Amino acid sequence: MHISELNIDAIISIARQAGEEIMRIYQRDFKVEEKSDNSPLTEADRASNTVIVEGLQEAYPAIPIISEENKLTEYETRKSWDWCWLVDPLDGTKEFIKKNGEFTVNIALVHAGEPVAGVVYIPAQDKMYYAIKGQGTYLADKDGQRRQLNIRSLAEDGSLKVVGSRSHNSPEVDAYVNGLRDRFPEVDFVAAGSSLKFCLLADGIADVYPRLAPTMEWDTCAGQIVATEAGALVLRYPELTPLDYNKENLLNPYFIALHPELS
Repeated sequence: MHISELNIDAIISIARQAGEEIMRIYQRDFKVEEKSDNSPLTEADRASNTVIVEGLQEAYPAIPIISEENKLTEYETRKSWDWCWLVDPLDGTKEFIKKNGEFTVNIALVHAGEPVAGVVYIPAQDKMYYAIKGQGTYLADKDGQRRQLNIRSLAEDGSLKVVGSRSHNSPEVDAYVNGLRDRFPEVDFVAAGSSLKFCLLADGIADVYPRLAPTMEWDTCAGQIVATEAGALVLRYPELTPLDYNKENLLNPYFIALHPELS
């Protein structure tokens, strides 16, 4: 496999099909179950996962898949994978349950521990963010129009925009934001759910996204390349070293997605 062999439009199509399944369920009543880690699970998570796994296996049968809703392959096997997919079929299940529209479909391609392509689809808005390493980040809207995205100039409107979780904030984030207030005369907090936060950086709506709380690799991989190909950095915190993927433990360290001038 070489990244030049990737058909990003095929991955976009799979994400869109998964989003259609999610929205079909979103528009009616649905049951909510609880997983072993006390996180919620709905039939939309399962339906989206089925669409994505079947689509990826058909398009790229040689590339294994790590998905939040699949049984995890042992690391003894995974560590030999040069390529793999990282999938969150419904990121932001809590937002889905609240019916606020801030949930996404995340599909990322990983090579040697690094995200090299990804799509983040927002079904409720029919917005498709996608990126390939070295080729930039793009947004395709519901009308089929595509535009390349770049981060904005730091605090270009006079206000530093900090985007954070709508459902998972932490005292560490509050402390980090207070530190920014010492450096910038105006700091505004923008709440958003799911991997949409990476997209807000890519689209020039926010400057920094501190995630000083637990996440899993499938929560961040697609969003990471969407942000970095638009010019942002995504770094472990406080080490400020790159996030890597397909680790033995798929739990991410704390990290910050940010404008390079803030690093």
